[in-house]
Amino acid sequence: MFRLSNNLIGIMNFITFLLSIPILGGGIWLSTRASTDCEKFLEKPVIAIGVFLMVVSLAGLIGACCRVSWLLWVYLLVMFLLIVLLFCFTIFAFVVTNKGAGKMVSGKGYKEYRLGDYSNWLQKRVNSDKNWRRIRSCLQDGKVCKSLADGVNETVDQFYARNLSPIQSGCCKPPSECGFTYVNTTVWDKPTNSTTNTNPDCTTWNNDPNGLCFNCQSCKAGLLDNLKRDWKKVAIVNIVFLIFLIVVYTIGCCAFRNNREDNSYSRKGHP
Repeated sequence: MFRLSNNLIGIMNFITFLLSIPILGGGIWLSTRASTDCEKFLEKPVIAIGVFLMVVSLAGLIGACCRVSWLLWVYLLVMFLLIVLLFCFTIFAFVVTNKGAGKMVSGKGYKEYRLGDYSNWLQKRVNSDKNWRRIRSCLQDGKVCKSLADGVNETVDQFYARNLSPIQSGCCKPPSECGFTYVNTTVWDKPTNSTTNTNPDCTTWNNDPNGLCFNCQSCKAGLLDNLKRDWKKVAIVNIVFLIFLIVVYTIGCCAFRNNREDNSYSRKGHP
């Protein structure tokens, strides 16, 4: 009678194999239809994940159901490495997102963000010209400032009462300390004494809708604050997924032991 652990591993890997097909298909579709840097940036990771899931699930499925011990051993090795990497990434995510937070601005409904408040590792990533060009392209393609532009007839008090997202606050308006005069949601007049302000974002701001503050330090800080929240959510999900992987790995070890016992039994002359 076929062992329960082998059946469980076979079923789980069959489901994983089916899931890998639309993931791989989505990556291939992106590679043929991608028209922006943001979409092109996503295509390779999606294809890699799809191929990885397909190959690993096939190894686990064949190894468990066809009693191919070496394939199941490879599957368990990959699972063990994945558990270690996921554990390390989860710890790393909590460490690098431990610093940084937005600061309330008097009389305004939104917070503002400073790049220096975040971890050095994250700062280096966004300060890389190559990385930031891609990120900026994604932000512009995503039209993160569109909702502000739609409210072009808002009064200054209405704008200041807005609850802006970190990216909108950092990328779609100049920092409050620059002392710009509000004209509308995406147009601000520079003060005459702007040269006395040491914040580089004050000279970086541009009223051009394609410029705004997308090259500002505050925009990078807003992105990092958004990334910090997302990474913490991912880290929590990773903990749940890590527990699931450990359970699967344990069942896989039982299936591997069953394979060895069955193969040993067959070598002794039993059918």
